[in-house]
Amino acid sequence: MSVVVVCDSSSRLRLDERKRWDIREVPLHVLVDGMDLRDGVDDVPYDIHDRHGVTTAGATPAELVETYRLALADSGGDGVVAVHLSAALSSTYSAAVTAAREFGPSVRVVNSRSAAMGVGFVAMAAARYAASGADVDSVEAAARSTLGRTNVFLVVHRLDNLRRSGRIRTTASWLGTALALKPLLCLDVDGRLVLDQRIRTVTKAHAAMVERVAEVVGENTADVVVHHVDNHDAADALGAALTRRLPQLSSLTVADMGPVLSVHVGGGAVGVAIQVAEP
Repeated sequence: MSVVVVCDSSSRLRLDERKRWDIREVPLHVLVDGMDLRDGVDDVPYDIHDRHGVTTAGATPAELVETYRLALADSGGDGVVAVHLSAALSSTYSAAVTAAREFGPSVRVVNSRSAAMGVGFVAMAAARYAASGADVDSVEAAARSTLGRTNVFLVVHRLDNLRRSGRIRTTASWLGTALALKPLLCLDVDGRLVLDQRIRTVTKAHAAMVERVAEVVGENTADVVVHHVDNHDAADALGAALTRRLPQLSSLTVADMGPVLSVHVGGGAVGVAIQVAEP
């Protein structure tokens, strides 16, 4: 058997990718109109990001315990490496740590310090090692080795969703002029959503994001996913700009941001997840 990798639905990994690398997924939750909808399992309204009173919740300890139990059994006891959404953005990581205690060293939990395909990139790196027959220590090390090479940038059309959800500190000085800004945001080394640049227009913000991605990638190869919330045209244009700017990219795809993240960033948001190739 081999080590099994687990992630949560924030990763935006496609079903075919999860099947190819035998990655197990635990759903996050969207709470709307008294219903608890599981991301990737239940039908979530397409306009969930525009609805009022919507909240999200991380995977529960019970869900995580059950997923880890099945994954460990399928590994034949070789072990499980779980990669989850940034601990600074979700309760899922802390719940995962609690759940993993039930299994001792057989289940390892990695804080991706990332979101969207930033989580997916880390999980896939771990799964590739697992597929090669590596032991649980090596698979965990493979996941952790990618953290410094994984970056996420984001441009939102408005900050209301992020303010309501508390994903941006309301005391941040730049929020005072937020109505005049289309800020370029990023996830920092601790996985917190922070201001990268103050920018006045969406067009300039997208151009600045291309340049920041180029700075991160440098002369290296990289895999890139452009995410969006109901803004496919802008995502396609951004992807084309990145392809022109960085012809050495190993891959570039466009994908939606998913309902859980969409609730927090709002309609029109566009983001880029990057994993730079290992030197």
